[in-house]
Amino acid sequence: MNKKAMYNLTYGLFVLTARLGEKDNGCIINTAGQVTSSPNRISIAVNKDNLTHDMVLKSGKFNISILSEKASFDTFKHFGFQSGKTTEKFEGYDACKRSENGLYYITEGTNAYISAAVEQTIDLGSHTLFIASVDDMEVLAAEPSASYAYYQASIKPKPEAKTTAGKTTWRCTVCGYIYEGEELPADFVCPLCKHPASDFEKVTV
Repeated sequence: MNKKAMYNLTYGLFVLTARLGEKDNGCIINTAGQVTSSPNRISIAVNKDNLTHDMVLKSGKFNISILSEKASFDTFKHFGFQSGKTTEKFEGYDACKRSENGLYYITEGTNAYISAAVEQTIDLGSHTLFIASVDDMEVLAAEPSASYAYYQASIKPKPEAKTTAGKTTWRCTVCGYIYEGEELPADFVCPLCKHPASDFEKVTV
């Protein structure tokens, strides 16, 4: 079985934002889509390890900012490579505005946003699937949406050569982090983007 076949599925990239009490937060997700048009509903799948997951679960509402091909890698680092449990992601962050539902949406490197209210949740083990009704949406720019493939090819920096000839290394397919060693521990978590060992590929030098 070739697990890389999953990479051929079409994925978009989004900043999911939520607010609970006085705290705003956001994270990167790649699973969002329209599920019905009348009434207009969307679904998102969010990892339970993300603080934004718990905020959406408790507040019952969220915004999705659709990342475009103009998005910079800094946006992915800001919302994807640090945790809202230890960082105030919107402190000093100016590329955002509040929508009618009181939540932030991202204004830089995005082409639209959608505001939604949760109607149903489905427990998927590591993730929760949220089914939500669309309350509001606006187009922000004309640039095409960034697919996961486009992110890999054109946004994510190419990893620098940090390997030693004859050494076995493992490269994170999400952020490019290099781990050196004959075997990658099954429970290894990327120190940069927090993705698991299953998102690493073996590199032959």
